[in-house]
Amino acid sequence: MTTVLIVDDQSLQRYGFRMLLETAPDTEVVGEAAHGAEAVRMAAELRPDVVLMDIRMPGMDGIEATRRIIAAGGRSRILVLTTFDLDEYAHAVLRAGASGFLLKDARPEELLAGIRAVAEGDAVIAPALTRRLLDTYAHHLPGAPQGREGSMDPRWRALTDREREILVAIGQGWTNGEIAKHLVLSESTVKTHVGRVLAKIGARDRIQAVIFAYDLGLTRPNTPG
Repeated sequence: MTTVLIVDDQSLQRYGFRMLLETAPDTEVVGEAAHGAEAVRMAAELRPDVVLMDIRMPGMDGIEATRRIIAAGGRSRILVLTTFDLDEYAHAVLRAGASGFLLKDARPEELLAGIRAVAEGDAVIAPALTRRLLDTYAHHLPGAPQGREGSMDPRWRALTDREREILVAIGQGWTNGEIAKHLVLSESTVKTHVGRVLAKIGARDRIQAVIFAYDLGLTRPNTPG
């Protein structure tokens, strides 16, 4: 059973999410929070598997709430739900430690699948949406070192040549299948390499690896591929 805390300042939105989650036999809503500070408190008390986090809320927003929940070192993982085209702070909440990002108008089955994926330790942003997200918001990201492709970063130096290829591909938003086809490897081999890359760079999931690749200047928006 996956336990979920719903965080949104709109009561009707929270009600809608609760109604949906209560139809799934493998999810349980353990609480609702109307703002960030309440979310931080309830996450500490209830220790949900997943926190469905809105970004724009009065008082403490979802970015700061995410940062504090992650910093507390608890078990909860954050799945952000917001209106993509309007929210210029999307990349910030991912940097704060969120494990995924979905649109509020996602289909019910997509939301439920996203919750399950995050609870299992995976990222839930589809590669196509990863590309769109980073293409849109990359100009907000801090400047990354250019020309040497992050060669001074010890985490980059710790990777093998093959793992560096994998990291660049992850940064471009490729699926394991796409990476396997491009590098002429089996998907199981790619999955193993991805796991090693995440471990070596200290990333919780693929989303954090994408951000790491962008920070090092390994890939930029609209990289051909």
